[in-house]
Amino acid sequence: MKRLTILFVLFLATSALGQKPDQHAVVAEFVDLLAIPNLASDAPNIARNAAAIRAMFEKRGVSTRLLTLDGAPPIVIGDVRVPGATRTIAFYAHYDGQPVDPAQWKSAPWTPVMRDAAGNEVDWRNAKSLNPEWRIYARSSGDDKTPIIGMAAALDVLRAAGHKTAVNLRFVFEGEEEAGSPHLAAYLAKYPEVLRPDAWILCDGPVHQSRRMQLVFGARGVVDLELTVYGPVKGLHDGHYGNWVPNPIVRLTHLIDSMRDESGRILIAHFYGDVQRISRAEQEAIAKMPSVETDLKREFGIAATEGEGLPLNEMLMLPALNVRGIQSGHVGAQASNTIQTEAQASLDFRLVPAETPESVKTLVEQHIETQGYTIVRTTPDAATRAAHAKLIKVVWGSGYPPARTPLDLPFSNQIASLMAAAGHDPVRVPTLGGSIPMYLFQQPANTPVLILPIANHDDNQHAANENIRLQNLWDGIDVYVALFEGLR
Repeated sequence: MKRLTILFVLFLATSALGQKPDQHAVVAEFVDLLAIPNLASDAPNIARNAAAIRAMFEKRGVSTRLLTLDGAPPIVIGDVRVPGATRTIAFYAHYDGQPVDPAQWKSAPWTPVMRDAAGNEVDWRNAKSLNPEWRIYARSSGDDKTPIIGMAAALDVLRAAGHKTAVNLRFVFEGEEEAGSPHLAAYLAKYPEVLRPDAWILCDGPVHQSRRMQLVFGARGVVDLELTVYGPVKGLHDGHYGNWVPNPIVRLTHLIDSMRDESGRILIAHFYGDVQRISRAEQEAIAKMPSVETDLKREFGIAATEGEGLPLNEMLMLPALNVRGIQSGHVGAQASNTIQTEAQASLDFRLVPAETPESVKTLVEQHIETQGYTIVRTTPDAATRAAHAKLIKVVWGSGYPPARTPLDLPFSNQIASLMAAAGHDPVRVPTLGGSIPMYLFQQPANTPVLILPIANHDDNQHAANENIRLQNLWDGIDVYVALFEGLR
């Protein structure tokens, strides 16, 4: 430990961390990129984004290329090669964004605007200095174009300091992450020589709610489920037939009740059988994470939580069953005294190691059958409905498994130490509560994959008035400089 401390003192004394980019130049380049619409389905503008990013890195001396697949947005690749380097570390971000409803935005989504902490628009171009609490408002300002400009600016800092990297750097910028990355697996299979580095750092998402940077070592998997329970073939007067003709809404809600309780505990037999025990390193990391529960309850306007009082970060280490929606009949002024013909529910399961979508599907369907239901995969005809006392249509999404990188790997410790040396000691987070296809990056040899977000936690990710706080951008540049320079 003493030797490690000395090494980092020497690193700080000789590093480029003291160098600062031209902030006005960084923002000017950034707003130009943000001004290009970036829905994955908008092929012409996606191509414009890819070309702009390629040009951004080429002018910094980075060797670039576009990876392509029919019908898919290109992946932009940038390489910084070092003679004699034995490792290649890949940094990932995505340049596509979520769909927008312009009517919900205070300003046009692809017309970047700078505002101060009070929400007033500011003329940043003519300001002598940029207040770090100012924010840029535009689609993808937080998710996920900020890492792209941050990495480019970090390369400028290294060049200005006359410093070079000791490992090969590979920049990988995807163009359809917000559409679910449907072609990512095919890209990884087609271009293994490019997309199988020694380690990955995924630069997506927000920092910890405490405003501290976080280093994330995993993500939960996910699989979704659509259920339809059937009643009579036509709507019936509930005064004439109530308590005699089965009500599909009642049946569906009872089925859901049989699957999970109000504390969030999943009641399906053997559901926790594949759940791995939390490691000692993960337990220690969770114990050190800042407590945000009180602030979050106040922010969300809730008096109590699920989980029987367990902290949020402990609950995220467990699988979850979420009821996304229930649909049948009407309420309020449109309500009618009717036994409905069917009731639908949409569920999703968040998975943890070593669960898989396939193992969960088997357990859930076994549970449904123990409740007396006959499962069908397509909408049944009248004869099928008449032949079965309890009928349910089950339609699964494809989903993907969870993934985790051990917190105590040498690579994990190296990244955390470099961040701390840059003044950003990270909150070590064993897993995201959400899901990303992190497992794809781990293939085929369990490659280390870490997630390093830099956007502010309140960036309105995926929503109207998405934004990036300038200090988060400057902090991100600092960390990228430390990683580019310090990785060995």
